[in-house]
Amino acid sequence: MTPPRASVRRQVRIACPPDDVWAIVGNPARIHEWFPGIESSTVDGTTRVIITAGGIPIPEEIVTNDPLQRRLQYRITAPMVREHLSTLDVLDLGDGTSLAVYGADANPSTMALVIAGAAGNALEHLRAIMEGAR
Repeated sequence: MTPPRASVRRQVRIACPPDDVWAIVGNPARIHEWFPGIESSTVDGTTRVIITAGGIPIPEEIVTNDPLQRRLQYRITAPMVREHLSTLDVLDLGDGTSLAVYGADANPSTMALVIAGAAGNALEHLRAIMEGAR
């Protein structure tokens, strides 16, 4: 029997223009600046390796990095995950603010919950950084 997959979404409104938010989240090498628990990251082509606060390297494949849509998608390629796709969108709300939306689809389903839980905290941290910089 195949374990169920899950999809989880988190979002936060940020009082900054979308291009300002995208300048940080659209650069895969800058994830450690706004995602708590990630100490560093390196990018080589479409491969990113993040290093967690515990020193664990997690390899990822960057699937989409579209500055026109302001969409970044990546897959964790570590063996602990059967299937994974995270999507980060920065939407223009038309009033000088943005909506940052982070979705995680994964199998096993518990990975989606873990990733999206951390992503929710990361989005709140991103908002604090962006709004504090104004």
